[in-house]
Amino acid sequence: MSLFADQEAENRRQAQPLAARMRPRSLDEFVGQQHFLDEGKLLRRLIKADRLTALLFYGPPGTGKTTLAHLLATETKARFRQLNAVTSGVKELREALEQAGDALAAEGVRTLLFVDEIHRFNKAQQDALLPDVEEGTVVLVGATTANPFFAVNDALVSRSRVFEFKPLSEEEVKELLKRAILDKERGLGELPIRADEEALDFLAATSDGDARQALSALEVGVLSTDVRPIHFTRELAAESVQRKAIQYDPTGDAHYDSASALIKSIRGSDPDAGIYWLARMLEGGEDVRFLCRRLVILASEDVGNADPHALPLAVATMQACEFIGLPECQLTLAQCVAYLATAPKSNAATMAIGEARADVREGRLLPVPVHLRDSHYSGAKRLGHGAGYEYAHDAGGGVAAQDYLGVERVYYRPTDRGFEAELAKRLESVRAVLRQSRSK
Repeated sequence: MSLFADQEAENRRQAQPLAARMRPRSLDEFVGQQHFLDEGKLLRRLIKADRLTALLFYGPPGTGKTTLAHLLATETKARFRQLNAVTSGVKELREALEQAGDALAAEGVRTLLFVDEIHRFNKAQQDALLPDVEEGTVVLVGATTANPFFAVNDALVSRSRVFEFKPLSEEEVKELLKRAILDKERGLGELPIRADEEALDFLAATSDGDARQALSALEVGVLSTDVRPIHFTRELAAESVQRKAIQYDPTGDAHYDSASALIKSIRGSDPDAGIYWLARMLEGGEDVRFLCRRLVILASEDVGNADPHALPLAVATMQACEFIGLPECQLTLAQCVAYLATAPKSNAATMAIGEARADVREGRLLPVPVHLRDSHYSGAKRLGHGAGYEYAHDAGGGVAAQDYLGVERVYYRPTDRGFEAELAKRLESVRAVLRQSRSK
């Protein structure tokens, strides 16, 4: 009987893809996520203290969320139970929780309940987890590619420790590839393989931090080659890679994070980064109108009068994109991003309106000076409205020594960058004339 069981297990193992066979068997073999898994870091401390309760693993595919959940069950000697929130309902969830309670009561063994795509559970399903989490019946590990602070109930987030998984570095991916090539028990070590360094570099770079993607490409390249010994070249690596699907949800995290990166890159005067984030959003299916709106806003918010041409260009870009559409309007968008990124920057107008509106909101309200009030109606003259108003065009230099606010307040402070430097010099002389009216 054991002979057949061993053979069946071996058959199942042989059927597994390389990425599954190479899953680490201990925390020491786990690659990546050292920002919370290294010695002395939070997750290591929780494991050593045996105080795992509820964890939320958040990050892109192929970064080790499921694998680490398995390892945590092994490290804490807990039963492992897995559910997928896409295919499991309340019935399956309650059944898993009941079995966990029975195992704890009868055997004193806790259950690590791993819920993949936990953000897919509705509010009722997420709430059903809370009593067992609070009582310690289960160690809950929820995995999600969506930001849990947006996608998971506040009640569950507040009871959980959130760990963000980052894409593996190219060096970490290469380490896994080399380990798979040399490993005779689980990897490809039984085959005569000579892998070029640039081939491994290529897989590490194109996998976008996804270990599963890189190992799958390595396996395809090696097993599809008949010549022995196998020479794994860059060309073979390129032929073995499937174009990675871009992880981009136009309504989720990727949307907001990429938009933030685009705006900050342009604000930071880096056209190359701006073009990259534009490309990333376009490839992900971002709404062109959203991109145009953001560029028009940025032209005023971050460039302003340092380059007065920026706003008309951004508005023209918006109109052109509406008229042309994709794919051609990508050229217009790229032109606009490059221009805005390299333009001199000023947020003086942004700061000015912000300060002025704050004064209004906080009750620092000023009456309209009598000489500025509307005088174009019968009876205005009897009220004295408009009396003493000086027509600016009749004054020397087009600036009358006249008070337009009633008190001296400065909101607009031009920078010394671009065209705004010229405005600053002009404004200095203008304000000197305006101050004369207050001195009178």
